[in-house]
Amino acid sequence: MGPMVYGENEGRCSSDARSPRTRTCPGDDAEVDAEIRKIIDQQFALAKKLILDNRDKVEAMAKALLELETIDADQIQDIMDGRPRARPSRLRRCRNSRLRRSAGAAEPAPVS
Repeated sequence: MGPMVYGENEGRCSSDARSPRTRTCPGDDAEVDAEIRKIIDQQFALAKKLILDNRDKVEAMAKALLELETIDADQIQDIMDGRPRARPSRLRRCRNSRLRRSAGAAEPAPVS
C-alpha cells in the first residue's frame, strides 16, 4: 500500500506519489483505520500494564514530587530501585525552600 491519487477525470485510484493530492482508495480507509486502532489498543494495554505493575513506584514518585516539587535523577533512580529516596542536593533544597516561602507554604519536615 502506498500513496494513492484519484485521477483528474476518473473515479478510481491511481498510484502517483508525485501528485500533491494524495488519498487512499475508499476500501483502504477501513483497513488503515483498523490497523491504527490495533496499534493504539496494544500500546494502551502495554502502558496500563506498566503502570499497574509499577504502581508502588508511580505512587512513590508522585509523593516525592508533591513534597519536593522537583526530584533529580539520583532520586528517581532510588525510587525505581526500591531504595529510600536520597535527600535533595543542598542547592536544590535552598531553591525549593525559597519557592515555598514565596508561595506562603509551610516548610516540610526533613526527609530521612
